[in-house]
This record gives sequence, structure tokens and C-alpha cells, in this order.
Amino acid sequence: MGSTRHDVGALAPGTHTFTVDGVRQVYHVAGTGPVCVAHSGGPGIEWAYLRAPGLEEHFTMVYVEPVGTGASGRLDNRDDYRLDTYVRFLDAVVDHLGEPRVYLLGHSHGGFVVQRYALAHPDRVAGLALYDTSPVTGAEFWAEAMANLAAYPQRHPDRPEAAAVPAAFAQIGAATDDESLSATLRAALPVYFADFWGRQDEFAPFQAAVRVWSAPAGAQDPTPFDVRGDLGGIAVPVVVIVGAYDFICGPRFAEELHAGLKDSRLVVLERSGHFAHVEQPAEFTEAVAELLRR
Repeated sequence: MGSTRHDVGALAPGTHTFTVDGVRQVYHVAGTGPVCVAHSGGPGIEWAYLRAPGLEEHFTMVYVEPVGTGASGRLDNRDDYRLDTYVRFLDAVVDHLGEPRVYLLGHSHGGFVVQRYALAHPDRVAGLALYDTSPVTGAEFWAEAMANLAAYPQRHPDRPEAAAVPAAFAQIGAATDDESLSATLRAALPVYFADFWGRQDEFAPFQAAVRVWSAPAGAQDPTPFDVRGDLGGIAVPVVVIVGAYDFICGPRFAEELHAGLKDSRLVVLERSGHFAHVEQPAEFTEAVAELLRR
């Protein structure tokens, strides 16, 4: 892997750019304290939704713009947007930062990336925050998510808008460009919250700002993801954070992660769905910051 430094201060606050095998990699630095590298989900969702100001009071947060999104470069072949690719680019970021060991925060698909990274590079990891993610995907994972999606309107019988959410989610796969995909995801976004309709004014700016890129989002990784048998190899402290109402990476999968890890703490946030850092920011911050005391 070839990476080239363009920044003198790789951890100075602000936006940084370097190259990985000729592809532009962008990341953003904010906060003070031990370094925590945050990998957003999707794949293909813009990094900014994951920004957590509370964490920046405890960590020097490094927010990665995953390859294929935002200002980071694009891959020539859509089929190259695979988990191994994201792990390789994450490794380049960690190497570029020049820190011997870093904390890692992975949300949703970013949690898959972080798990694989920790298994491949255990010497570079100080601790992990596995946030609304899973140690496995596949038919059973998606069947549970789709059942939860179908049940969503019944959870909000007083909100006619809720009835349209499953159909909006179903259209995500049909979107063929960045703008239509982003608009479709925004329409489906209420299912990702515990109580979107009750807090709509609060969450509307978050919803309006979400962006997603179609190439990485539509890529199909042929390699099954299942690290349940490998989790025992992760020896660093881990916090597993899950929203009680997360329809796609819910408590069942968080419990599987927790059971397979040697040194983990499970935190279930009872008033959150998939975005606890927005729904319960104080509790989310405390859960991650507790890693520093272990």
C-alpha cells in the first residue's frame, strides 16, 4: 500500500488530505485527548452525520471520509468497494496519523470495517467502540431488519407519514444517482430513530443533511461477513453500544458481539434507534468515554 503525507501536522484541527495508492483520502480532526478514529456507515454515507461534539471533549476525533464519498477519491471499478478496501484505507489513515495505537469508533457498516481492522491489526488498537453494528450479516440479519421495517407503521398508528416509510426504504436499491439516493434515504430515515415523529423538529436538520453516494452504496461485496468465531482474538477493551429501537442492527446483534468479546461492556440506550449520538448524546458520550477509564 502506498500512502503519501501532504500534511505536516496530521492531527492538527481541520481537514487533511493524503493519497492511498493514488486515490485521495480525506479526514477531519476535532477535539483534544487520545486519538479516536471514527468510521461512518452505509456504505457510502457522508461522514458528517457521525460527528459527535461530546466525544471531542474527551478524544481527538478523526472522522474519516470513506473512499467513494465526499471529497475522498473514487475507485475506477464499482466492484472494488468491498470491506477489504475500507479496511485497507482505514489502515492507511491510522498509519498516516503516526500514533502507535488509536481508539476506533465504527458505526453500522463502519463497525464491520473496524472489527475486521482490529482482527488484522491488533497492535494498532487501544480500544473499540462498536456502535449499532453486528458481527454477522446475511439472510437472517436482513430478514429480521425487514420484519422490523414492515412493523414500523404499527408502532406509530397516529402518524400517517409512518405508513410510507417501508415503501421509501424499498426504493433505496432502485436509486441510480447520488441525489435520488440521498433523497430516498432521507424519506426512509424515520425508521432509524426511536421516536422520529415525537422529536421531528429536533431531527429534521439531521435528516435534511444526510447524503449518500450511489457507487459505494450499490456495490455488492461477494464475501460473507461473519466474524463471530474470531471475536475472541480481540483483547482490547470494547464498548458495544446499541439503541433499543435500532431496526437494522438491534440488541440481538449487540448481545452477540458482547458475548464473543473478551473485555466488553454492553450499553443499551433505551430511547434510541440507530443514531444514539443524536437521540441520547450525553449517554452515548459517556458510554464511549468510559473506554478511557478501563
